[in-house]
Amino acid sequence: MTSLRLRLVASTCVVALTSLGIAGVAAFHAITSSQLNEVDDTLQRTHEAVEQTVQRGSGSDTDSLSSAVAQVAPGLFVAVLDEDGTVELSIPARVAGHESLTVDVRKLDIAAPNAGSRADVPAFTTRRADDTDVELRLRTSRIDDGKVLILGVSLEEIEESRQRLLGIELVVAAIALAISAGMGWVLVDAGLRPLRDVEATARRIADEGDLDHEVPGGDGPTEIGTLATALNTMLARIREAFAERDAKEIALHESEQRMRRFVADVSHELRTPLTAVSAYAELIDRGARERPADLARALAGIGSESARMRDLVEELLLLARLDEGRPMNMTAVDLSAVVVEAVGAARTMSADWPISLHVGDLVMVDGDASRLRQVIDNLLANVRTHTPAGTQTNIEVRSDGHWGVVVIRDSGTGMTAESAARVFERFFRADTSRSRTSGGSGLGLAIVHALVDAHRGRISVDTAPGEGMAITIELPLRRSETSRSETRRSETSRSEISRSETE
Repeated sequence: MTSLRLRLVASTCVVALTSLGIAGVAAFHAITSSQLNEVDDTLQRTHEAVEQTVQRGSGSDTDSLSSAVAQVAPGLFVAVLDEDGTVELSIPARVAGHESLTVDVRKLDIAAPNAGSRADVPAFTTRRADDTDVELRLRTSRIDDGKVLILGVSLEEIEESRQRLLGIELVVAAIALAISAGMGWVLVDAGLRPLRDVEATARRIADEGDLDHEVPGGDGPTEIGTLATALNTMLARIREAFAERDAKEIALHESEQRMRRFVADVSHELRTPLTAVSAYAELIDRGARERPADLARALAGIGSESARMRDLVEELLLLARLDEGRPMNMTAVDLSAVVVEAVGAARTMSADWPISLHVGDLVMVDGDASRLRQVIDNLLANVRTHTPAGTQTNIEVRSDGHWGVVVIRDSGTGMTAESAARVFERFFRADTSRSRTSGGSGLGLAIVHALVDAHRGRISVDTAPGEGMAITIELPLRRSETSRSETRRSETSRSEISRSETE
Protein backbone atom coordinates (compact mmCIF):
# COMPACT_ATOMS: atom_id res chain seq x y z
CA MET A 1 0.00 0.00 0.00
CA THR A 2 1.33 3.44 -0.96
CA SER A 3 2.24 5.59 2.02
CA LEU A 4 0.46 8.87 2.74
CA ARG A 5 3.74 10.77 2.34
CA LEU A 6 4.28 9.38 -1.17
CA ARG A 7 0.70 10.13 -2.19
CA LEU A 8 1.00 13.73 -0.96
CA VAL A 9 4.31 14.25 -2.79
CA ALA A 10 2.82 12.71 -5.95
CA SER A 11 -0.17 15.04 -5.67
CA THR A 12 2.19 17.99 -5.30
CA CYS A 13 4.12 16.91 -8.39
CA VAL A 14 0.92 16.52 -10.41
CA VAL A 15 -0.19 20.02 -9.41
CA ALA A 16 3.25 21.43 -10.23
CA LEU A 17 3.36 19.61 -13.60
CA THR A 18 -0.10 20.85 -14.51
CA SER A 19 0.82 24.42 -13.59
CA LEU A 20 4.08 24.23 -15.55
CA GLY A 21 2.27 22.76 -18.54
CA ILE A 22 -0.31 25.52 -18.59
CA ALA A 23 2.36 28.19 -18.17
CA GLY A 24 4.53 26.62 -20.91
CA VAL A 25 1.67 26.39 -23.40
CA ALA A 26 0.67 29.97 -22.67
CA ALA A 27 4.27 31.21 -23.07
CA PHE A 28 4.79 29.18 -26.27
CA HIS A 29 1.59 30.51 -27.79
CA ALA A 30 2.39 34.09 -26.78
CA ILE A 31 5.92 33.97 -28.25
CA THR A 32 4.70 32.32 -31.47
CA SER A 33 1.98 34.90 -31.89
CA SER A 34 4.51 37.67 -31.26
CA GLN A 35 6.87 36.28 -33.90
CA LEU A 36 4.07 36.03 -36.46
CA ASN A 37 3.04 39.59 -35.69
CA GLU A 38 6.62 40.74 -36.29
CA VAL A 39 6.69 38.89 -39.64
CA ASP A 40 3.37 40.41 -40.63
CA ASP A 41 4.70 43.86 -39.71
CA THR A 42 7.77 43.23 -41.90
CA LEU A 43 5.57 42.22 -44.83
CA GLN A 44 3.32 45.20 -44.22
CA ARG A 45 6.27 47.63 -44.22
CA THR A 46 7.86 46.07 -47.32
CA HIS A 47 4.84 45.77 -49.61
CA GLU A 48 4.62 49.48 -50.47
CA ALA A 49 8.23 49.67 -51.69
CA VAL A 50 7.78 46.45 -53.66
CA GLU A 51 4.51 47.71 -55.11
CA GLN A 52 6.15 50.95 -56.29
CA THR A 53 9.07 49.04 -57.76
CA VAL A 54 6.72 46.72 -59.64
CA GLN A 55 4.70 49.64 -60.97
CA ARG A 56 7.83 51.53 -62.13
CA GLY A 57 9.22 48.42 -63.81
CA SER A 58 6.01 47.59 -65.59
CA GLY A 59 6.84 46.81 -69.23
CA SER A 60 10.54 46.17 -68.58
CA ASP A 61 12.14 42.75 -68.92
CA THR A 62 11.70 40.17 -66.17
CA ASP A 63 15.35 40.03 -65.14
CA SER A 64 15.56 43.77 -64.57
CA LEU A 65 12.35 43.75 -62.61
CA SER A 66 13.49 40.79 -60.51
CA SER A 67 16.78 42.49 -59.73
CA ALA A 68 15.03 45.70 -58.72
CA VAL A 69 12.53 43.90 -56.51
CA ALA A 70 15.27 41.74 -54.90
CA GLN A 71 17.07 44.91 -53.90
CA VAL A 72 13.91 46.37 -52.28
CA ALA A 73 12.88 43.10 -50.55
CA PRO A 74 16.03 41.05 -50.00
CA GLY A 75 15.40 37.46 -48.97
CA LEU A 76 11.61 37.71 -49.38
CA PHE A 77 9.45 35.62 -51.69
CA VAL A 78 7.81 37.91 -54.27
CA ALA A 79 5.22 36.95 -56.90
CA VAL A 80 3.16 39.12 -59.24
CA LEU A 81 0.06 37.84 -61.03
CA ASP A 82 -1.65 39.73 -63.82
CA GLU A 83 -5.37 40.20 -64.15
CA ASP A 84 -5.71 36.79 -65.85
CA GLY A 85 -3.87 34.99 -63.06
CA THR A 86 -0.70 34.52 -65.06
CA VAL A 87 2.50 34.64 -63.04
CA GLU A 88 4.51 37.62 -64.28
CA LEU A 89 7.19 37.53 -61.60
CA SER A 90 8.33 34.95 -59.04
CA ILE A 91 11.34 35.47 -56.77
CA PRO A 92 12.12 32.66 -54.26
CA ALA A 93 12.78 33.40 -50.58
CA ARG A 94 16.38 33.07 -49.51
CA VAL A 95 17.76 32.56 -45.99
CA ALA A 96 21.46 32.44 -45.31
CA GLY A 97 22.60 28.88 -44.93
CA HIS A 98 19.32 27.44 -46.19
CA GLU A 99 17.85 26.47 -49.53
CA SER A 100 15.73 28.91 -51.48
CA LEU A 101 12.00 28.53 -51.02
CA THR A 102 9.14 29.13 -53.43
CA VAL A 103 5.41 28.57 -53.50
CA ASP A 104 3.29 27.58 -56.52
CA VAL A 105 1.04 30.62 -56.43
CA ARG A 106 -1.28 29.02 -58.96
CA LYS A 107 -2.40 26.64 -56.26
CA LEU A 108 -3.28 29.50 -53.91
CA ASP A 109 -6.91 30.27 -53.43
CA ILE A 110 -6.86 33.78 -54.94
CA ALA A 111 -10.08 35.16 -56.43
CA ALA A 112 -9.91 36.70 -59.89
CA PRO A 113 -9.71 40.49 -59.49
CA ASN A 114 -12.28 42.85 -60.88
CA ALA A 115 -11.02 45.48 -63.26
CA GLY A 116 -10.03 48.67 -61.47
CA SER A 117 -10.70 47.26 -57.97
CA ARG A 118 -8.34 47.19 -55.02
CA ALA A 119 -8.55 45.33 -51.75
CA ASP A 120 -8.26 47.66 -48.76
CA VAL A 121 -7.36 44.83 -46.37
CA PRO A 122 -4.54 42.42 -47.32
CA ALA A 123 -4.78 38.67 -46.58
CA PHE A 124 -2.12 36.90 -44.47
CA THR A 125 -1.77 33.13 -44.81
CA THR A 126 0.78 30.41 -44.07
CA ARG A 127 1.67 27.94 -46.79
CA ARG A 128 4.15 25.09 -47.07
CA ALA A 129 7.00 25.68 -49.54
CA ASP A 130 7.30 23.47 -52.60
CA ASP A 131 9.10 20.16 -52.00
CA THR A 132 9.98 21.05 -48.35
CA ASP A 133 8.41 21.07 -44.91
CA VAL A 134 9.26 24.71 -44.35
CA GLU A 135 6.37 27.15 -44.19
CA LEU A 136 6.14 30.64 -45.62
CA ARG A 137 4.16 33.53 -44.25
CA LEU A 138 2.40 35.18 -47.21
CA ARG A 139 0.77 38.57 -47.70
CA THR A 140 -1.61 38.89 -50.66
CA SER A 141 -2.95 42.23 -51.92
CA ARG A 142 -4.01 44.02 -55.11
CA ILE A 143 -2.13 46.91 -56.58
CA ASP A 144 -3.41 49.85 -58.63
CA ASP A 145 -3.16 48.25 -62.06
CA GLY A 146 -5.28 45.26 -60.95
CA LYS A 147 -2.39 42.92 -60.49
CA VAL A 148 -1.97 40.73 -57.40
CA LEU A 149 1.17 41.15 -55.31
CA ILE A 150 2.26 38.26 -53.05
CA LEU A 151 5.03 38.70 -50.50
CA GLY A 152 6.39 35.89 -48.31
CA VAL A 153 8.88 35.34 -45.50
CA SER A 154 10.43 31.99 -44.59
CA LEU A 155 9.41 30.73 -41.13
CA GLU A 156 12.36 28.35 -40.91
CA GLU A 157 14.24 30.46 -38.35
CA ILE A 158 11.04 30.97 -36.37
CA GLU A 159 10.45 27.21 -36.40
CA GLU A 160 13.97 26.65 -35.12
CA SER A 161 13.41 29.17 -32.34
CA ARG A 162 10.16 27.38 -31.48
CA GLN A 163 12.00 24.09 -31.19
CA ARG A 164 14.62 25.69 -28.96
CA LEU A 165 11.89 27.27 -26.83
CA LEU A 166 10.10 23.93 -26.52
CA GLY A 167 13.32 22.22 -25.46
CA ILE A 168 14.08 24.94 -22.91
CA GLU A 169 10.58 24.66 -21.50
CA LEU A 170 10.89 20.88 -21.17
CA VAL A 171 14.24 21.16 -19.39
CA VAL A 172 12.97 23.91 -17.11
CA ALA A 173 9.82 21.88 -16.38
CA ALA A 174 11.89 18.80 -15.50
CA ILE A 175 14.16 20.81 -13.19
CA ALA A 176 11.19 22.59 -11.59
CA LEU A 177 9.40 19.25 -11.15
CA ALA A 178 12.45 17.73 -9.49
CA ILE A 179 12.78 20.73 -7.17
CA SER A 180 9.05 20.59 -6.37
CA ALA A 181 9.30 16.88 -5.60
CA GLY A 182 12.30 17.42 -3.30
CA MET A 183 10.80 20.40 -1.50
CA GLY A 184 7.45 18.65 -1.32
CA TRP A 185 9.09 15.60 0.26
CA VAL A 186 10.82 17.76 2.87
CA LEU A 187 7.73 19.83 3.65
CA VAL A 188 5.41 16.82 3.77
CA ASP A 189 7.88 15.00 6.00
CA ALA A 190 7.94 17.99 8.38
CA GLY A 191 4.16 18.31 8.24
CA LEU A 192 3.61 14.62 8.97
CA ARG A 193 6.06 14.53 11.90
CA PRO A 194 3.26 15.16 14.48
CA LEU A 195 1.26 12.38 12.83
CA ARG A 196 4.25 10.03 13.19
CA ASP A 197 4.43 11.00 16.86
CA VAL A 198 0.75 10.09 17.19
CA GLU A 199 1.43 6.79 15.43
CA ALA A 200 4.42 6.04 17.68
CA THR A 201 2.42 6.80 20.83
CA ALA A 202 -0.48 4.64 19.65
CA ARG A 203 1.90 1.79 18.83
CA ARG A 204 3.59 2.12 22.24
CA ILE A 205 0.19 1.99 23.94
CA ALA A 206 -0.75 -1.06 21.86
CA ASP A 207 2.53 -2.86 22.62
CA GLU A 208 2.90 -1.93 26.29
CA GLY A 209 -0.77 -1.57 27.22
CA ASP A 210 0.03 1.58 29.22
CA LEU A 211 -2.95 3.93 28.85
CA ASP A 212 -1.25 6.71 30.82
CA HIS A 213 0.56 7.94 27.70
CA GLU A 214 -0.73 11.15 26.14
CA VAL A 215 -0.76 11.68 22.38
CA PRO A 216 1.39 14.78 21.66
CA GLY A 217 0.16 17.77 19.66
CA GLY A 218 -3.29 17.94 21.20
CA ASP A 219 -3.04 21.69 21.73
CA GLY A 220 -2.62 22.59 18.05
CA PRO A 221 -5.40 24.03 15.83
CA THR A 222 -4.52 21.74 12.90
CA GLU A 223 -6.24 18.55 11.78
CA ILE A 224 -3.49 16.52 13.46
CA GLY A 225 -4.06 18.52 16.66
CA THR A 226 -7.77 17.74 16.45
CA LEU A 227 -6.94 14.04 15.93
CA ALA A 228 -4.57 14.07 18.92
CA THR A 229 -7.24 15.74 21.07
CA ALA A 230 -9.80 13.14 20.02
CA LEU A 231 -7.36 10.30 20.79
CA ASN A 232 -6.49 11.79 24.19
CA THR A 233 -10.21 12.10 24.97
CA MET A 234 -10.72 8.48 23.93
CA LEU A 235 -7.77 7.37 26.08
CA ALA A 236 -9.12 9.33 29.03
CA ARG A 237 -12.51 7.63 28.69
CA ILE A 238 -10.84 4.23 28.35
CA ARG A 239 -8.83 4.95 31.49
CA GLU A 240 -12.01 5.98 33.27
CA ALA A 241 -13.73 2.79 32.11
CA PHE A 242 -10.83 0.65 33.33
CA ALA A 243 -10.74 2.60 36.59
CA GLU A 244 -14.47 2.00 37.05
CA ARG A 245 -13.97 -1.68 36.25
CA ASP A 246 -11.10 -1.92 38.73
CA ALA A 247 -13.13 -0.06 41.33
CA LYS A 248 -16.02 -2.46 40.78
CA GLU A 249 -13.70 -5.43 41.08
CA ILE A 250 -12.22 -4.00 44.27
CA ALA A 251 -15.69 -3.26 45.61
CA LEU A 252 -16.80 -6.78 44.68
CA HIS A 253 -13.75 -8.23 46.39
CA GLU A 254 -14.35 -6.08 49.46
CA SER A 255 -18.02 -7.06 49.43
CA GLU A 256 -17.03 -10.70 49.27
CA GLN A 257 -14.60 -10.18 52.13
CA ARG A 258 -17.28 -8.38 54.14
CA MET A 259 -19.71 -11.20 53.45
CA ARG A 260 -17.19 -13.77 54.63
CA ARG A 261 -16.42 -11.65 57.68
CA PHE A 262 -20.14 -11.20 58.25
CA VAL A 263 -20.78 -14.95 58.13
CA ALA A 264 -17.83 -15.52 60.44
CA ASP A 265 -19.08 -12.83 62.84
CA VAL A 266 -22.61 -14.22 62.85
CA SER A 267 -21.23 -17.68 63.47
CA HIS A 268 -19.08 -16.33 66.27
CA GLU A 269 -21.96 -14.43 67.87
CA LEU A 270 -24.34 -17.38 67.67
CA ARG A 271 -21.84 -19.98 68.75
CA THR A 272 -21.51 -18.63 72.29
CA PRO A 273 -25.23 -18.64 73.19
CA LEU A 274 -25.78 -21.94 71.41
CA THR A 275 -22.91 -23.47 73.36
CA ALA A 276 -24.33 -22.06 76.57
CA VAL A 277 -27.84 -23.42 75.82
CA SER A 278 -26.32 -26.82 75.01
CA ALA A 279 -24.38 -26.76 78.32
CA TYR A 280 -27.49 -25.84 80.32
CA ALA A 281 -29.47 -28.59 78.60
CA GLU A 282 -26.72 -31.07 79.38
CA LEU A 283 -26.78 -29.87 82.99
CA ILE A 284 -30.50 -30.62 83.18
CA ASP A 285 -29.92 -34.08 81.67
CA ARG A 286 -27.34 -34.82 84.35
CA GLY A 287 -29.82 -34.43 87.15
CA ALA A 288 -30.32 -30.74 87.64
CA ARG A 289 -34.11 -31.26 87.51
CA GLU A 290 -33.83 -33.03 90.87
CA ARG A 291 -31.94 -30.05 92.31
CA PRO A 292 -34.20 -26.99 92.34
CA ALA A 293 -31.34 -24.46 92.59
CA ASP A 294 -29.44 -25.94 89.62
CA LEU A 295 -32.67 -26.30 87.64
CA ALA A 296 -33.57 -22.65 88.17
CA ARG A 297 -30.07 -21.54 87.19
CA ALA A 298 -30.13 -23.71 84.04
CA LEU A 299 -33.58 -22.48 82.96
CA ALA A 300 -32.60 -18.87 83.62
CA GLY A 301 -29.43 -19.34 81.56
CA ILE A 302 -31.34 -20.90 78.68
CA GLY A 303 -33.81 -17.99 78.73
CA SER A 304 -31.03 -15.39 78.83
CA GLU A 305 -29.09 -16.93 75.96
CA SER A 306 -32.30 -17.40 73.93
CA ALA A 307 -33.13 -13.71 74.41
CA ARG A 308 -29.63 -12.81 73.30
CA MET A 309 -30.01 -14.92 70.15
CA ARG A 310 -33.46 -13.41 69.52
CA ASP A 311 -32.09 -9.88 69.78
CA LEU A 312 -29.27 -10.74 67.43
CA VAL A 313 -31.64 -12.29 64.86
CA GLU A 314 -33.99 -9.29 65.08
CA GLU A 315 -31.09 -6.90 64.50
CA LEU A 316 -29.96 -8.94 61.50
CA LEU A 317 -33.49 -8.98 60.09
CA LEU A 318 -33.73 -5.21 60.54
CA LEU A 319 -30.47 -4.69 58.67
CA ALA A 320 -31.64 -7.03 55.92
CA ARG A 321 -34.90 -5.09 55.51
CA LEU A 322 -32.98 -1.81 55.38
CA ASP A 323 -30.59 -3.24 52.78
CA GLU A 324 -33.58 -4.24 50.65
CA GLY A 325 -34.80 -0.63 50.77
CA ARG A 326 -38.20 -1.45 52.17
CA PRO A 327 -40.19 1.74 52.77
CA MET A 328 -40.76 2.86 56.33
CA ASN A 329 -43.79 4.54 57.81
CA MET A 330 -42.73 8.14 57.08
CA THR A 331 -44.72 10.82 58.89
CA ALA A 332 -44.07 14.26 60.34
CA VAL A 333 -41.86 13.76 63.40
CA ASP A 334 -40.79 16.28 66.02
CA LEU A 335 -37.14 15.29 66.38
CA SER A 336 -36.83 17.30 69.59
CA ALA A 337 -39.61 15.26 71.24
CA VAL A 338 -37.99 11.98 70.15
CA VAL A 339 -34.69 13.01 71.73
CA VAL A 340 -36.44 14.15 74.94
CA GLU A 341 -38.21 10.78 75.28
CA ALA A 342 -34.97 8.86 74.69
CA VAL A 343 -33.06 11.00 77.22
CA GLY A 344 -35.80 10.49 79.82
CA ALA A 345 -35.68 6.71 79.36
CA ALA A 346 -31.87 6.68 79.55
CA ARG A 347 -31.88 8.69 82.79
CA THR A 348 -34.37 6.27 84.29
CA MET A 349 -32.43 3.17 83.25
CA SER A 350 -28.96 4.35 84.30
CA ALA A 351 -28.55 7.46 86.39
CA ASP A 352 -24.80 6.79 86.67
CA TRP A 353 -24.26 8.35 83.23
CA PRO A 354 -25.38 12.01 83.49
CA ILE A 355 -26.94 13.58 80.38
CA SER A 356 -27.39 17.27 79.57
CA LEU A 357 -29.76 18.35 76.80
CA HIS A 358 -29.98 21.57 74.82
CA VAL A 359 -32.70 22.20 72.23
CA GLY A 360 -32.27 25.34 70.16
CA ASP A 361 -35.13 25.16 67.62
CA LEU A 362 -38.22 23.23 66.74
CA VAL A 363 -36.95 20.49 64.41
CA MET A 364 -39.61 18.80 62.25
CA VAL A 365 -38.53 15.99 59.92
CA ASP A 366 -40.16 13.30 57.80
CA GLY A 367 -39.41 9.93 59.30
CA ASP A 368 -40.41 6.91 61.28
CA ALA A 369 -40.65 8.01 64.94
CA SER A 370 -39.95 4.56 66.37
CA ARG A 371 -36.87 4.06 64.18
CA LEU A 372 -35.55 7.51 65.03
CA ARG A 373 -36.06 6.70 68.70
CA GLN A 374 -34.10 3.50 68.11
CA VAL A 375 -31.24 5.57 66.65
CA ILE A 376 -31.01 7.74 69.80
CA ASP A 377 -31.43 4.74 72.12
CA ASN A 378 -28.61 2.84 70.38
CA LEU A 379 -26.27 5.81 70.59
CA LEU A 380 -26.98 6.34 74.32
CA ALA A 381 -26.61 2.59 74.94
CA ASN A 382 -23.26 2.71 73.12
CA VAL A 383 -22.11 5.40 75.56
CA ARG A 384 -23.16 3.31 78.56
CA THR A 385 -21.49 0.21 77.13
CA HIS A 386 -18.13 1.68 76.20
CA THR A 387 -17.56 4.39 78.83
CA PRO A 388 -17.16 4.11 82.59
CA ALA A 389 -19.86 5.22 85.01
CA GLY A 390 -19.92 8.97 85.60
CA THR A 391 -19.10 9.82 81.97
CA GLN A 392 -20.87 13.04 80.98
CA THR A 393 -22.99 13.06 77.80
CA ASN A 394 -24.08 16.32 76.10
CA ILE A 395 -26.88 16.27 73.54
CA GLU A 396 -27.74 19.20 71.26
CA VAL A 397 -30.73 19.48 68.91
CA ARG A 398 -30.88 22.34 66.38
CA SER A 399 -31.69 23.21 62.79
CA ASP A 400 -28.98 24.19 60.32
CA GLY A 401 -30.28 25.40 56.95
CA HIS A 402 -32.32 22.58 55.48
CA TRP A 403 -31.08 20.04 58.01
CA GLY A 404 -32.11 19.00 61.47
CA VAL A 405 -29.00 18.26 63.53
CA VAL A 406 -28.54 16.05 66.61
CA VAL A 407 -25.09 15.97 68.25
CA ILE A 408 -24.35 13.39 70.98
CA ARG A 409 -20.99 14.07 72.61
CA ASP A 410 -19.48 12.07 75.48
CA SER A 411 -16.36 12.66 77.56
CA GLY A 412 -15.14 9.07 77.38
CA THR A 413 -11.80 7.66 76.27
CA GLY A 414 -12.49 8.07 72.52
CA MET A 415 -10.90 5.90 69.86
CA THR A 416 -8.23 5.97 67.18
CA ALA A 417 -8.79 7.22 63.63
CA GLU A 418 -8.53 3.66 62.29
CA SER A 419 -11.27 2.46 64.61
CA ALA A 420 -13.42 5.54 63.92
CA ALA A 421 -13.26 4.81 60.15
CA ARG A 422 -14.82 1.35 60.80
CA VAL A 423 -17.14 2.21 63.66
CA PHE A 424 -20.29 1.78 61.54
CA GLU A 425 -19.27 -1.58 60.09
CA ARG A 426 -21.33 -4.57 61.11
CA PHE A 427 -19.89 -6.62 63.96
CA PHE A 428 -17.00 -4.19 64.32
CA ARG A 429 -15.69 -3.86 67.85
CA ALA A 430 -12.55 -2.08 68.97
CA ASP A 431 -11.95 -4.99 71.36
CA THR A 432 -10.81 -7.80 69.05
CA SER A 433 -11.05 -10.33 71.85
CA ARG A 434 -14.85 -9.96 71.75
CA SER A 435 -15.22 -10.40 75.47
CA ARG A 436 -18.87 -10.31 76.51
CA THR A 437 -17.95 -7.74 79.15
CA SER A 438 -16.65 -5.24 76.58
CA GLY A 439 -19.82 -4.74 74.52
CA GLY A 440 -22.66 -6.24 72.60
CA SER A 441 -22.82 -7.88 69.21
CA GLY A 442 -21.35 -4.93 67.28
CA LEU A 443 -24.55 -4.20 65.32
CA GLY A 444 -25.81 -1.16 67.22
CA LEU A 445 -23.95 1.54 65.33
CA ALA A 446 -24.39 -0.34 62.05
CA ILE A 447 -28.16 -0.18 62.60
CA VAL A 448 -27.86 3.54 63.44
CA HIS A 449 -26.01 4.18 60.17
CA ALA A 450 -28.51 2.17 58.12
CA LEU A 451 -31.50 3.94 59.70
CA VAL A 452 -30.00 7.39 59.08
CA ASP A 453 -29.36 6.42 55.43
CA ALA A 454 -32.95 5.20 55.13
CA HIS A 455 -34.08 8.68 56.26
CA ARG A 456 -31.84 10.27 53.55
CA GLY A 457 -29.64 11.68 56.28
CA ARG A 458 -25.94 11.86 57.13
CA ILE A 459 -23.93 10.69 60.11
CA SER A 460 -20.33 11.40 61.08
CA VAL A 461 -17.92 10.71 63.94
CA ASP A 462 -15.41 13.07 65.51
CA THR A 463 -13.13 11.39 68.01
CA ALA A 464 -9.56 11.04 69.22
CA PRO A 465 -7.93 8.96 71.96
CA GLY A 466 -8.59 10.57 75.35
CA GLU A 467 -10.92 13.26 73.91
CA GLY A 468 -14.23 11.44 73.88
CA MET A 469 -16.43 10.95 70.85
CA ALA A 470 -19.03 13.14 69.13
CA ILE A 471 -21.58 11.61 66.74
CA THR A 472 -23.46 14.09 64.50
CA ILE A 473 -26.73 13.13 62.79
CA GLU A 474 -28.20 15.33 60.03
CA LEU A 475 -31.73 14.72 58.74
CA PRO A 476 -33.53 16.78 56.06
CA LEU A 477 -36.15 19.11 57.52
CA ARG A 478 -39.80 18.70 56.64
CA ARG A 479 -40.74 20.99 53.77
CA SER A 480 -44.52 21.12 54.15
CA GLU A 481 -46.18 23.24 56.83
CA THR A 482 -47.12 21.59 60.10
CA SER A 483 -50.78 20.92 60.80
CA ARG A 484 -52.64 22.01 63.91
CA SER A 485 -52.10 18.67 65.58
CA GLU A 486 -48.39 18.98 64.93
CA THR A 487 -48.43 22.44 66.47
CA ARG A 488 -50.12 21.14 69.63
CA ARG A 489 -47.68 18.26 69.71
CA SER A 490 -44.77 20.68 69.38
CA GLU A 491 -46.05 22.76 72.31
CA THR A 492 -46.22 19.62 74.42
CA SER A 493 -42.72 18.66 73.33
CA ARG A 494 -41.40 22.09 74.31
CA SER A 495 -42.85 21.80 77.78
CA GLU A 496 -41.27 18.37 78.17
CA ILE A 497 -37.98 19.75 76.92
CA SER A 498 -38.14 22.55 79.47
CA ARG A 499 -38.72 20.08 82.27
CA SER A 500 -35.91 17.89 80.99
CA GLU A 501 -33.47 20.78 80.91
CA THR A 502 -34.51 21.82 84.41
CA GLU A 503 -33.85 18.34 85.71
